Amino acid sequence: MRQVLEHLPEYPSLTAAAETVARREGVGKESVRRWVVQAQIDGGQRQGATSEELAEIKELKAKVRRLEEDNEVLRRASIFFAGELDPRNR
Repeated sequence: MRQVLEHLPEYPSLTAAAETVARREGVGKESVRRWVVQAQIDGGQRQGATSEELAEIKELKAKVRRLEEDNEVLRRASIFFAGELDPRNR
């Protein structure tokens, strides 16, 4: 990321700079470009969700998924027990 940012003025675009550095380092150009963009967001030079915010979003989505699964289990259990307690089923 540092290499791209240091040499960015020498290239017509971020993509061109990322491509050159990626080729030199043996990694994917899109990976390098995305790392640089995220570093710019984290540094306040670009708008977007910071790495910390993205991690929090990921964690919250996982919690929501677990809670939805728990609610589904409870819903099914309540349906089962409601049927067991129904006097018409005896």
